[in-house]
Amino acid sequence: MLNRSTVAAVATAALVAMGLAVPSPAAAAPSRAQLALRWAPIHHQDVDATGTHALSGRADYITRVDFDGDLNGRNNWDRAGQSGTSLAAHAYYSVAETSTHWYITYLFFHPRDWVDHPFFETEHENDGEGVMLAIERDGSEYGVLRGAVTVAHTNFYSYTTAGSTWSGGRENVDGTLNLAASPHDSFLHPVTAQEAQGHGLKAHPQYAINGDGIVYYPSTVAETPSGGNDRDVRYQLVDIFAAGGLWAERGNTSLFANLGTFAGDTTGGCGTGTFGCGTNSANAPWGWDDGDDLPGRGEIATNPAKLSAEYFTIPGGVSRTYTYNPYASEAAALSAAAKTAPRVVD
Repeated sequence: MLNRSTVAAVATAALVAMGLAVPSPAAAAPSRAQLALRWAPIHHQDVDATGTHALSGRADYITRVDFDGDLNGRNNWDRAGQSGTSLAAHAYYSVAETSTHWYITYLFFHPRDWVDHPFFETEHENDGEGVMLAIERDGSEYGVLRGAVTVAHTNFYSYTTAGSTWSGGRENVDGTLNLAASPHDSFLHPVTAQEAQGHGLKAHPQYAINGDGIVYYPSTVAETPSGGNDRDVRYQLVDIFAAGGLWAERGNTSLFANLGTFAGDTTGGCGTGTFGCGTNSANAPWGWDDGDDLPGRGEIATNPAKLSAEYFTIPGGVSRTYTYNPYASEAAALSAAAKTAPRVVD
C-alpha cells in the first residue's frame, strides 16, 4: 500500500506533466554579497616587526579606511600607532556582471606603506592594493573561477587557475592562482599574498609569509590579530558601494586627493629616518593603473570585461555588455578625469 506522501508525490508529478501544477522553484541566485564572500581570497600577509614605523608588526595589518573613526586620509599614518583605534580585519569589494561572467574586485587597505632603512625607497600614508577575479557563469550557483589580475604597486600581474581554459593574451600569464580550503566554510578559495612594508599583492606563493605573518580568512565577522604571527584571522567584507562607503565618499577631499587617490601627507613622522615620504600616493580600485599596459586607469574595476579580454585569450570570448556595473553611470567622467589625473606612484 502506498503511503500518503508517495501518493501526493505521484499526483503532483502527474499534474506537472499535464501543465496543471508549478514545480518547486529552483534555488534563488546568490546575491552579490554572497558571490563576493564565496570567492574572497584566503589572504597571506607577511609581517615585519622591525623598525619604529612597523608598529611592532601592526603596520602590516589589513583594516578599514576609517579604522580610526573618521574619513580623513591625512591622519591615518599618525593614528595607526595610537591607542583607541581598531585594526580589525576588513577588505572592500565591488561586483560587475555580464551575461557570461561575474567580475569581483577586492581592495586590501593598510594605514601605512613603510620602510625601515634610509636607502632609495620612500614610504607613504595609506596603501591600497588588491585583485580582480573573473568568474565564468557556467550555470552552477557560483560559477567557476577562470582568471585574476593582481595589483602590486604600479604593476598588474595576471593568473589563471589550474585547468583553466584561459591563456595569455596581450599580457603573458604570470602564474597559477591556487585554491585552498577554509576552516570557516565549505568552499575552496583563491589564495593571495601581500609582502610586508610595501604590500604588493600577488598570487600565493609568489609572495609568501617569511617568518611572522597573518593568514586572513573571509567571513562575516572582523577579527583583530592576536599578534604579528596569527595564522587564523577572519576578515569581513565591505561593499565599496554601500551607503556612506568609499564610492559615496569619492568627492570627500579629506579622504581623496584626486581621481581614486587617497589623500595623504607627511605628518606623524612619515619619512623620518628613511629616504622620504610621499604624499597622495595610495589608490582605490578606480585609480589603479599599470601605465605600461593598454587598459586605462581604473578599468581593472570599472571595465573588467575589457581588461580581461585584453589580458587573456578566452575561448568563446566574453560579453562586453554589462547587466550590472555600479561604476557605469560615472564611466565618462572617470575616463575624462583620468586624462588629467596625476601619474600613479604607489
